Amino acid sequence: MATHDELDAIEQIKKLKARYFRCMDTKDWDGFQGVFAPDATMDTTQEAPDIEVVTGAPQIRQFVEGSVGPVVTTHHGHMPEIEITSPTTARGVWAMQDFLKWPEGSPLRTLVGWGHYTETYECIDGEWKIKTLVLTRLRRDVEMA
Repeated sequence: MATHDELDAIEQIKKLKARYFRCMDTKDWDGFQGVFAPDATMDTTQEAPDIEVVTGAPQIRQFVEGSVGPVVTTHHGHMPEIEITSPTTARGVWAMQDFLKWPEGSPLRTLVGWGHYTETYECIDGEWKIKTLVLTRLRRDVEMA
């Protein structure tokens, strides 16, 4: 792959991840589902060992919407390390910080987390999608109600 093509793919993947964060935070669940490959996987087992890896874009949407639908969230992705591995595949690691605020009456008030998203990507019909996502938090500050 030529350097120009690699740089273009990296920029498209950065925009994809920005859409992931924006769609989650604005509760645009159709847009959120659209950032994933149909057979994508989401692994949050480091964060919640009792939850299994979720497979499939609709199932990932359902899982995330059910988990943070009523929660105010803000996500930031920083300093991506993206490697294009073929014309249609890539991998990346994103440093991240998130803030979650639960509604009144929840046992949790807030969570601030710092960690990484480790991902792979696939270009499907000319559009980059998240193929695999693993969330690892290195630190979390939680305020209970």
